[in-house]
Amino acid sequence: MKTTAAVLEAQGSYFTLQEITISDPGPGEVLFEVAGVGLCHTDLAVREGHLPFPFPGVVGHEGSGTVVAVGEGVTKVAVGDRIAASFNSCGQCSQCAANQPAYCVEFMERNFGGTRADGTSALRAGDQQVGSNFFGQSSFARHAIAHERNVVPVPESVPLELAGPLGCGVQTGAGAVLRSLDCEPGSSLLVTGGGPVGLSGVLGAVARGVKTIIVSEPMASRRELALSLGATHAVDPLARPLSEQVREILPEGVRYVLDTTAIVPVVTEIIASMGQRGHLGMVGVPSDPAAALNVNLLEMQARGLSFTGIVEGDSDPASFIPELIGLYEQGRFPFDRMITTLPFEQINEAVAAQARGDAVKVVLVHS
Repeated sequence: MKTTAAVLEAQGSYFTLQEITISDPGPGEVLFEVAGVGLCHTDLAVREGHLPFPFPGVVGHEGSGTVVAVGEGVTKVAVGDRIAASFNSCGQCSQCAANQPAYCVEFMERNFGGTRADGTSALRAGDQQVGSNFFGQSSFARHAIAHERNVVPVPESVPLELAGPLGCGVQTGAGAVLRSLDCEPGSSLLVTGGGPVGLSGVLGAVARGVKTIIVSEPMASRRELALSLGATHAVDPLARPLSEQVREILPEGVRYVLDTTAIVPVVTEIIASMGQRGHLGMVGVPSDPAAALNVNLLEMQARGLSFTGIVEGDSDPASFIPELIGLYEQGRFPFDRMITTLPFEQINEAVAAQARGDAVKVVLVHS
């Protein structure tokens, strides 16, 4: 069938709306009509060449919508079902068997390879194959092919067009706090970066009953939003050294840290902000991985500090997204308050708005 997609023609290019052909769903696949799709930094990292993906290609990995067809063997969802799509995984390796699909041994090829496992693409522009299957969905389009394994049913209680970010950014931040760090009720947490991942971490911390929640964010509007979502403190890291501000609040230092920046000077301040036996979880991707190694390991050892790299919040979407939806239904996880909606056709304007900080999390919606 024909559909419309936002195509990246080459590294650094703008998104261009094009009519493309999308195949019927194959075995284990799900075709859905996209209601909304979140705009994530990872999509833009592909555009800038920081992550591998073939051009021309269609990215987008926080899609939600309605199932319009299913492939052979699919039983999890049926035509007409409301779904959100998340990252893809093999379901067979040791990590998937341990309910840790974010660390699937085939994660890179199944999410960044640009094709199905057999080398074919679900998308074509004329006679040209277009990179697809990004995070198992490529949902910057009116229709998308996902997999039975990486779709999750969405109840009527959740606005369908807003559900997509649950599949990546929201579950990453919340999962980092609730699963990866497993913050204890009554403990303390520092979140560096007040974007959608960091603020999702704040929501997770509030739901968990963390006593002191400090957000470090240079943008005043995001600090205000963090406080309104339940952070107990919001500080400007450009005003004074972060560690100085944190230790004014917590003289012994903070117990847990969620870092969304992966910026070396920020990490240096984080370590100085941590209490003895503190635990740092990082979801940010270093722009210079070699420089990121410049960390005082002796200090970390002497103080009993722990470091955890985090992918997708250590989440199993099949169980964790329903958990987050349950909290949302109880009024304890208002992730929708971070979201600004814009028409899908304004995708390039949305990229600029998010970069300026005019919006925390943009969701592109189809009319």
